[in-house]
Amino acid sequence: MVGPAASEEHPSMKVNIFSAGVAACLADVVTFPLDTAKVRLQIQGEFPTTIKYKGVLGTITTVAKTEGPVKLYSGLPAGLQKQISSASLRIGLYEFVQEYFTSDSQEPPSLGSKISAGLTTGGVAVLIGQPTEVVKVRLQAQSHLHGIKPRYTGTYNAYRIIATTESFRSLWKGTTPNMLRSIIINCTELVTYDLMKGALVRNQILADDVPCHLLSALVAGFCTTLLSSPVDVVKTRFINSTPGQYVSVPSCAMTMFTKEGPTAFFKGFVPAFLRLSSWNVVMFVCFEQLKRELMKSRQTVDCAT
Repeated sequence: MVGPAASEEHPSMKVNIFSAGVAACLADVVTFPLDTAKVRLQIQGEFPTTIKYKGVLGTITTVAKTEGPVKLYSGLPAGLQKQISSASLRIGLYEFVQEYFTSDSQEPPSLGSKISAGLTTGGVAVLIGQPTEVVKVRLQAQSHLHGIKPRYTGTYNAYRIIATTESFRSLWKGTTPNMLRSIIINCTELVTYDLMKGALVRNQILADDVPCHLLSALVAGFCTTLLSSPVDVVKTRFINSTPGQYVSVPSCAMTMFTKEGPTAFFKGFVPAFLRLSSWNVVMFVCFEQLKRELMKSRQTVDCAT
């Protein structure tokens, strides 16, 4: 997300938000089975079950064999709603908020400006998109193999049941850990990608094109997964919990630590890394290319008129 060359027109806010939303949805469709595997591994050990998941491929294979391949995409509508409502804003507004925090417009944004922009857009995105996260996680986690009747039959059924049987506020359950997770992910993901891309282009190692975007996205994916994993696991457990199961977020974290040990906070790390890295690659590459194509189309229209 390094600034464009002098000869290029800066993408408008609408172009950025639209490109980010479309790219995030494409990335979600491609990587959703990995996200489902991550959720299943994160909640494993919380409830007694005869099904044991082992590894990424093992979890995906087990779910596909025992519950059907479609189950790997359970919660996808809520996932796409999440990308449209939150990812489009946290990614699409990043550059503009970054400019706002930059005191001198003639100077490149400082690390502090980048981090401040990541904190701001990440926090706003969670407040808007938290209900979609709650529904997505619960649909991914539920399985008829646990010996209980599934809580929800679909996305909109989940929204309705959560709001009516628990409370409307329950749609924002887990906002605190998800806010912390989103801030960590947004700052690490966007700032690392920004810095990596800038270093590669500035030092003329790679041109500002697909190979550069791909490498920057992979590095950002690894750093983000490493820092966000403990918060992500607690967030998943707390959001998926039944009313009264955990008194608070710290209670959830302490229960995990005492019952399962510190390694519980890194459950699902491999699928989380594979999912986040592949998500980053698809999203950032599509985001950059889509912005360029939209800007080219806009310039062509301007020239024609």
